[in-house]
Amino acid sequence: MKNTLLIAMREFKERIGARSFILFSVLGPLLVLGLVYALFALGGQTKQHWNVLIADHGGLFENKIMAGEDKSVTYFFADGVIELDEFKDAKKYQKFDAMLEVNEKVLTNKTGFLFYRNKPSTRMQTRVQYHYERRLEEVLVERFTDMTLTKFRSIKQPIGVTFSDINDPDGEANDMTGWAGFFFGALIFLFIFLFGMTILRSVSREKSNRIVEVLLASVSPNQLMMGKIFGIGFAAFVQFFIWILIIGTGLYLMREHLFPDVLDAANMNVKQMILDANDTSYQEQFYAAREYNEFVNLVYDRIQFTNTLIFFFLFFVAGYFFYGAIFAAIGATMGSESDGQQFVIPIVIVLCLSLYAGYYTMNYPDTGMATLLHYIPFTSPVVVMVKLYQGYEPGHMYEIYLALIILIISAFVVLAIASRLYRNGILQFGHRVRLKHIFKWMKSS
Repeated sequence: MKNTLLIAMREFKERIGARSFILFSVLGPLLVLGLVYALFALGGQTKQHWNVLIADHGGLFENKIMAGEDKSVTYFFADGVIELDEFKDAKKYQKFDAMLEVNEKVLTNKTGFLFYRNKPSTRMQTRVQYHYERRLEEVLVERFTDMTLTKFRSIKQPIGVTFSDINDPDGEANDMTGWAGFFFGALIFLFIFLFGMTILRSVSREKSNRIVEVLLASVSPNQLMMGKIFGIGFAAFVQFFIWILIIGTGLYLMREHLFPDVLDAANMNVKQMILDANDTSYQEQFYAAREYNEFVNLVYDRIQFTNTLIFFFLFFVAGYFFYGAIFAAIGATMGSESDGQQFVIPIVIVLCLSLYAGYYTMNYPDTGMATLLHYIPFTSPVVVMVKLYQGYEPGHMYEIYLALIILIISAFVVLAIASRLYRNGILQFGHRVRLKHIFKWMKSS
């Protein structure tokens, strides 16, 4: 055990002292923050146009919703009740992107309902809600108060609009939190691949320059292999912690200074908002901030960081040992660098398929294939993270622990196999790797 720890400390110090480690630890999260900034600060420059049908069967809006025109939205009014199936399938309604229901109930419950064919951007949602709310304010002032519209808006309560997919009006499909799980799962595989390749290169380099012969004079092959896996794995965890620290701090600073929440009462200047309400540039700024705040709300409020980090750590460690043992075995058994590259290609394909498994689970969470991928050790880390954010059904949380147990057992099995391959292949040079060699070394004690 002492020798294993010494090897681990040697590998750890070598990794964290490398210039590439430092650059990737700093530039990697800064690149992520830059992409986030570009996505929400500049992404809104692309325009989306909607044709919205307003089903105002009670004539509440009197066939008008806004005084001027909006280049992004064109409204049409229809008399009478329109059923969802009729709007979805009838040929005469196919030119409309969404249907906004208006009825007398909104005067009391302060909630409207909009059904769309294709999910709009957050900016478009905010735009339609803004138009709907301001027209409804005019109706409320006219019917129930003697106040001016300006005075009413200074003391009003917010009016909500519920957006629903016309193909999924009950909202049974999973929302964007599934992408948060996919991000964490992809992060697991990113670090597993990068540091798995580090293990492979370290083993192959020491094997090719014969340093391994000197090392094996002091430690056993198993101690050398486990020391490498432990040391490089700890370096990976340190780098991940630095990533989380920089990204978390960056998102917080961006939220506070670059994209303040204009919907936060603490940031509101009601009088100025009323004066700027008809200013197009102000509205665009309002929509952009709303879109970014939706993302920040996902990151800071809807992600359960306690559960996420616990299960992330468990599946990262188990997955790292599972794949790390495979990379170590490849490095020990190859007779030349070209052999190692040929064996890495199938591992890369498996990792790519694992990422696709997470994407598949987001779209088809209840299929038998998704259940199978949930338990296969090659794919379970990313699939479990997706399922964790989609939410396990009541009484089914045991599934995540079962997947973890299977992954841990698989990691021990792969480590045992890799140990034999490492022990019997690390001192072999100049050979061409064949399956008969691998089976022979696996049988040798």
